[in-house]
Amino acid sequence: MADSSALQAVARVGLVAYGVVHVLIAWLALQLAWGGGSSDSASKTGALAALAAQPGGRALLWLLTLGLVALALWQAGELLHHLDGLQGTGEERKDSVGNLVGSLARVVVYAALAVTAGKDAAGGSAQSSSSTQQQGTSGLFGVPGGRILVGIGALVIVGIGVYQIVKALRRSFLDEVDLTGASARTRELTEKLGMVGGAVKGFALGVVGGLFGWAAITFDPAKAQGLGGAMATILSAPFGRVLLTLVALGFLAYGGYCAVRARFPARSS
Repeated sequence: MADSSALQAVARVGLVAYGVVHVLIAWLALQLAWGGGSSDSASKTGALAALAAQPGGRALLWLLTLGLVALALWQAGELLHHLDGLQGTGEERKDSVGNLVGSLARVVVYAALAVTAGKDAAGGSAQSSSSTQQQGTSGLFGVPGGRILVGIGALVIVGIGVYQIVKALRRSFLDEVDLTGASARTRELTEKLGMVGGAVKGFALGVVGGLFGWAAITFDPAKAQGLGGAMATILSAPFGRVLLTLVALGFLAYGGYCAVRARFPARSS
């Protein structure tokens, strides 16, 4: 972690807020599964828009923005720490590479969400996430090698999803929390929340990557869908409502894990 206690305190708020975003996604996914919502709302940007529409939502979004900026800076500090680890040898260097990629991905995600939350808090009218993704993909298709770039992007997203699943199954997410003073029940709950939440989130990212890959194969930007599109794809599968309900519960579990991580952050190494 970064050494600044003030940054750590704000980052904890950001972790709680990040957890709230996942809880909102879970709620919107349940609405989609049982006929009360749209696929575009069941995404991170859709969840932020839903929060903005609630009483006091804009104030909460400003708090969320501050927390996400702190999280991005916090992870940037971790990024520099892992860069130092690349000077090691063998297993240490291998671990540093994996941690480096994970920290970089989190910096990008937190920063992008901070921008979106800030726009929603300021009352900006954002485009739907699916429209933005399709326009971006269409723009890439228009440049030389763009189709290959979309395909590479799809593989990267799938890779991140696989990484999340492996991280969940290996329980390596426990390195992010310090449960030394926690009760046995809290440790058990944290392990279950992290495993279920991480695996489900990784699966959802894999579906998103698959959709972008299909867009590259068919040369059709309309196929490029984000998290909301992945939710709709899961819903259209056999037993889709049940599957999407399980996915929603997984996102709910990840939100709970974020709250635990905020309560018991790992100590600086």
